[in-house]
Amino acid sequence: MSAPATAVPATASEGPFTALRGQLQDAATTFADGPGALEGILLGIVDDVDRAVREPLEIFPVCHHSPASAVAMARRLREKQPKVVYLELCEDMAPLLTELRNCKLPVAVQAFASEVDGFPADWSPLSVVAPITEASAEYQAIAYALDTPGVELVLVDRSSDHVFQWDRREESAGTPADPDAPEPDEDAALHGDAVGVEIGDLRPRFAELEEHLLRHGRVRHWSEWWHQYVELPLGDSDHDTYRQVMLLIGSLFRRLAPGDPHRVRVDEDRERYMWTRMREHLAASGTDPADCLYVCGAFHAASRVEEFGVDGADGFEISPRTATTWQHGLIPSSHAAIEAQFGLAGGSVSIAATVWAKNLKRTRVKPFRLEGQAGTGKPTKAKRAAASVPAPAPASAPAPDLPAADRLTGFLRRPPVLDRLDEAELLGWSVDIVRAARRAGYLASTADAIAVFETSILLAGMRDRAKPTPYDFQDAAVTCIEKDSVPGRRDVRRLVEIMMGGDRIGQVGYDALPPLARDVHDRLAPLGLPLQQRGVKRALLDIAGQPELRACSDVLWMLRELLPQGAARPIMGSRGLGDEPIQESWDLALGTHQRALIEIGYEGVSIEQVLEQRLRRRAYDPRATAATVLATVEDATRLLRSRRLADELGTRALAVLATERTVDGAPEVLRRVRRLLAYYRTGEPALPAWIESFVRTGYAHYCTLLPTAFTDEEAGVRQVAAMLGFLFSMESLALSLGCDRTQLELAVAQSHPEDPPKTALLWSARTQLGTLTREELRSRVDALLANPLVVPSYPRYLSGFLHALEPVPALTDFVVEAVSNAFARLPDPVLLPWLPSLISTLRSDGAEFAPLLIKEAGRVFPGRLAALDTWVPPWHADRARAAIRQAPAPPGGAALLAAHPATSDALAALLGIDDPWVAVTPEAPATGAALLTRHPRTTEAVGALLGGV
Repeated sequence: MSAPATAVPATASEGPFTALRGQLQDAATTFADGPGALEGILLGIVDDVDRAVREPLEIFPVCHHSPASAVAMARRLREKQPKVVYLELCEDMAPLLTELRNCKLPVAVQAFASEVDGFPADWSPLSVVAPITEASAEYQAIAYALDTPGVELVLVDRSSDHVFQWDRREESAGTPADPDAPEPDEDAALHGDAVGVEIGDLRPRFAELEEHLLRHGRVRHWSEWWHQYVELPLGDSDHDTYRQVMLLIGSLFRRLAPGDPHRVRVDEDRERYMWTRMREHLAASGTDPADCLYVCGAFHAASRVEEFGVDGADGFEISPRTATTWQHGLIPSSHAAIEAQFGLAGGSVSIAATVWAKNLKRTRVKPFRLEGQAGTGKPTKAKRAAASVPAPAPASAPAPDLPAADRLTGFLRRPPVLDRLDEAELLGWSVDIVRAARRAGYLASTADAIAVFETSILLAGMRDRAKPTPYDFQDAAVTCIEKDSVPGRRDVRRLVEIMMGGDRIGQVGYDALPPLARDVHDRLAPLGLPLQQRGVKRALLDIAGQPELRACSDVLWMLRELLPQGAARPIMGSRGLGDEPIQESWDLALGTHQRALIEIGYEGVSIEQVLEQRLRRRAYDPRATAATVLATVEDATRLLRSRRLADELGTRALAVLATERTVDGAPEVLRRVRRLLAYYRTGEPALPAWIESFVRTGYAHYCTLLPTAFTDEEAGVRQVAAMLGFLFSMESLALSLGCDRTQLELAVAQSHPEDPPKTALLWSARTQLGTLTREELRSRVDALLANPLVVPSYPRYLSGFLHALEPVPALTDFVVEAVSNAFARLPDPVLLPWLPSLISTLRSDGAEFAPLLIKEAGRVFPGRLAALDTWVPPWHADRARAAIRQAPAPPGGAALLAAHPATSDALAALLGIDDPWVAVTPEAPATGAALLTRHPRTTEAVGALLGGV
């Protein structure tokens, strides 16, 4: 039919829905004071149902993960036995469906693209998933088509590429969940951020309509409304009633949907796409439409596009796919993941699985299961006998005074079916939840079980229900058991969900895994662990005793880099440059992170290939820095042991360093270059050419940037210290490679910082170069402490000296002296105000240098508290020696004594004097000076013997 659905068909006056049309028209006239918009909506819904029912190609409307849809599908497939099943699923996912028999449901069919061509680069990676559970109509159709000889399964929905072509990025994430809901757990994130494609997106898109239904239905959320008012009434209905009611709901939600032009266009284009594909297949195969079955969501079954039907228009053009390469596979799914992705209430899919099992037992419908399906054992004799018994007649039969084809009128007139209370089932629930609550730490008792039982009945009565639903029972359990606290990590609502079936988590079988994932399991087989199972497995590797485990260690370290945190976690052992493993211990959770392992299987056939591709991609990224590329060089060396790749990436690091105009990555560059140099010097006969060029280029590069970095406010003191550390530590190698030390001296001479930390850093650099002596540096620091205007900034100078320990570690004792002088010389009114600033500076800027300072302080300061009163700081002795050396030398022995102080020190030690050069009191001169004064001839004679000094 090519006429719009809004127009009444020519045969409407004598069709099966004539009586229903008249009743709805009278109702619209009564409630709306005459024909108008309401009449158009009500009659349009009936027209949509009539149009779909008249279609020669049978349309089977479904709702995703609906037990009623699954039971009706299984029953209809056994009755009709179609030769072709058209399924609303991405057409490029068809080759994967045969692998479902190697999996444990629920799983999701996935299309994945890590590199995009034709889409914005920031969309990468692209992922589309279609979750499949046993209690879903599409699984029944797939199992029937794949295990029935002569039946063809054709997927007719848009391809994964068209999903992103048609949908805006912000609208392609599925139905949003409650923003106030807690963060989903690990199992709820099994699908990642993939775009979900489902059959039967049957939910009101009109927020006011959904709110109205929830309020008048006395339910909390949409899943509960659907369970109460659709699932239960349709659970025992016949095929015609089920079909017409689902078409009615789909048309209602479609006509009352907001008029979003983009959303409407995407929905209609999907319907045009599917009908175009079906007509193409019918024309190519010559199949009779009467032998076909079209399984789609009820929302799309009530379509109004001109391409609707086997006789519809043929003007729709399907756009070509982009050049993006798509990979396809199966990933594990779970009930929680489906609920999180499609915005369903927590526990709704688990309850649906429980209802599915009860429906099968009640209706005796034999479901379809793929032969050899993992997780389903062979049927027992009792089950086979029950399946052989014909199913009871459906509860809803047409009224005798109505046409045989009209089921809507009888269904809408029929009062709600009041199921009798199953006291045994409700009592079992109450006992089980109390038992589970006790295990979770609740102080629950038999009285609580009775209270839950009675409260469930009370809540059901308040909500006009004769039989409590699982949602009523859940509310009653929370009210009676949880009270005001949650003693454990699970609340009562979660305990009820677990009791009703729990969060079933699927698993992809070994034969359905991509080659990379199978290769990983094969290479880890020597560990002897069931790594495909969920949970953490502890692996102990005695590599020294079993050298064959070295290969397993290599695989585990690569997996640690490729998989999310927690998939492969080392407990004991490390893999650094040049490390030789002896013993290792690992916590492995490959089964829990099976989705991530499968997705890296889309990128290559081995983990070595994938890791090499990722390292290259990281190194050649336009935003990569020299430090980032050096990190890839280190990873290529320690994980892949590839000298070829390391040399290639090292050459790339050299090119990136030459183009950098900032020094932000200098600390990381220094750390990694030092580590690589140490590795090559100890493990290689000669340094690689690229690292020699890197040192030579880096020396000239940092010399050029040094004066600017000292004055640039955006360059921190840590970055400048790292530059100096590179220049000083690499100086000998750089000079041997042809660099000129004058360039460094000129760069330091041209540096004129104003910031106190950088000023202290410059003084340290000049001390290292020899242009500033230790005594001159000490004098400048003393001048800082003597200037009241500079004292508040003294901690910042200390920060500069702390960072100077990176390029000039010989200043460690001087930093201890600078800190000690501050505490010794400053009065309390001055010291105490800036003491918090000093402590915070030392903690933030000197954390990595704290071991050096502590070690030096332990060497300098006395080990006992009693010795502190008579302790003289060593830098005081240094100053005394420097003063004597700088003073005019006395005649004869004075010159000898000043030139050779060790003799006087030894003599003083024999006499029991600690320091002969420091005067104890003004009246008692130094011992060395006293000896010289009293015995001048002796010293002069010794001096003459030594050459007339």
